[in-house]
Amino acid sequence: MPESKSPAKEHFLAWDKEYAHLKWGGPAPIRDVLARIPAGARVLDAGSGGGRYLGELAGHYTALGVDVSLTALGKSREQLARSGKTAGHLGASVHLLPFKKASFDGILCYGVLQHLFLEEREAAVGEFQRVLGTGSLVFFEAFGTEDMRCGGEPAKNSEGNYEANTFLRQNGIIYHYFTKEELMSLFEGFEILEIKDVKKEKVFRGEVYRRHMVRGIFRKN
Repeated sequence: MPESKSPAKEHFLAWDKEYAHLKWGGPAPIRDVLARIPAGARVLDAGSGGGRYLGELAGHYTALGVDVSLTALGKSREQLARSGKTAGHLGASVHLLPFKKASFDGILCYGVLQHLFLEEREAAVGEFQRVLGTGSLVFFEAFGTEDMRCGGEPAKNSEGNYEANTFLRQNGIIYHYFTKEELMSLFEGFEILEIKDVKKEKVFRGEVYRRHMVRGIFRKN
């Protein structure tokens, strides 16, 4: 009988199938990056997906995107080519980056660490620390625990243990929901420049629906 793949491996593999049917969502804003990092700097989009942020970064920086999904990277290359922009693309996981120390002046990591188990999240932040130069910045965003989508089937990590606020969707992708306190602990090796909850509510047929994101900006000392 062939050896079964661990859950930690399966949730990486799920992204190719996910991106096979995802449509281009348009460019996404990078205002915080533009306000804090000078033009021409080396910026990594850690978990660049279909290139929504990478395309915007490419207009101002020497930009490189990494993602576990080769399908996503292919779509990103096509989209950037259509818009006349150029950026590097590399298949890799954010928790095992194939770069030398101090390779980048900034890292954008939006909507990525929420799809990893704790051990992988910690490894990713350790990699950010390694590949950033002194004084360089990480721009972070992920789901918060008060989001209406928080919940579902608990997910087991590679050791067979359940992790708090971590769920497995039918598509095989992991969803973890953060608190500000958890994020502060995760980035304890960095200087915290900004950390905040962003909450939006809509009322539909008398029911309140909440979206909750946790955002942060961190500097390597």
